Amino acid sequence: MSEKKKTLIIGASENPARYSNMAIRSLRNSNHEVVALAKREGQVEDVKITTEFPSAEIDTVSLYVGPQRQPEYYSEVINLQPRRVIFNPGTENPEFYQLLQENDIEPVEACTLVMLSIGNY
Repeated sequence: MSEKKKTLIIGASENPARYSNMAIRSLRNSNHEVVALAKREGQVEDVKITTEFPSAEIDTVSLYVGPQRQPEYYSEVINLQPRRVIFNPGTENPEFYQLLQENDIEPVEACTLVMLSIGNY
């Protein structure tokens, strides 16, 4: 059995029409562990949305907040030392890519949903 890695979703939403919500459900359907972070608490299926930045070991961070809201997460994401950060469409941020690369974290411009659907997550 392959080891499933934990994913942190930043910008999680309870709204089923939001891509962050679809990503949480898709990750859970693929048996990935998910930690969800947002400005307000909530729940998506069996995943609790928290307002506190996690201290857990995270493999992948998947961003659903635009570049203008990302700076407040820079240091916390870097401190987590994830393997990669996925910049979903609309979240592209060259400044953040640079910071991540300086800290040996891979920035990935991709769509979490597409990666899951084609099996290269």
